[in-house]
Amino acid sequence: MMSARIGLGSVTRRVAFAPVIGRNQIALRTLILKRGVQIQSLPPSASEEILNAQRLKRPSSPHFTIYQPQLTWLSSIANRATGGALSALLYGFSLAYLVAPDTFTSVNIVEFVAGLPDYLKYTGKLILAAPFTFHFWNGLRHLSWDMGKLLSLKGAYRAGYAVLGATAISTVALVLM
Repeated sequence: MMSARIGLGSVTRRVAFAPVIGRNQIALRTLILKRGVQIQSLPPSASEEILNAQRLKRPSSPHFTIYQPQLTWLSSIANRATGGALSALLYGFSLAYLVAPDTFTSVNIVEFVAGLPDYLKYTGKLILAAPFTFHFWNGLRHLSWDMGKLLSLKGAYRAGYAVLGATAISTVALVLM
């Protein structure tokens, strides 16, 4: 018999002697090919190596370098950067004051700055004023978005240019004080 030659002899016998209701189920279960899967336990380092090898074969997703720069995402990145820089400056000064309170008193800082040349004073003021004013004005822009205003593309760009203009004007005003 041809079925016996290809290894289906026991299947046909089971189907032939099974009750009518179960014949279709037995035939379907036995005809579906099953493959043997060998499982072996791997140490965590080996599974991490396999995962890293798989990650190397994955395609990289597009990065912002392929997109045309837009005012909205540039100002968002700048807002995060200025916020981080201002926070680092505040925490750095606070920790320095805690470590050496006699060195970082107001009198010592004023005397130190008074001894600097004018171009360094203005440069220092510019370095401090520009991120502060940008973060301030862009924070107001974000608050307007939270209130549901200026959410259209045109409104977002108008607010972005207004932030840049207000930043420039207020930075110059703070530097010249």
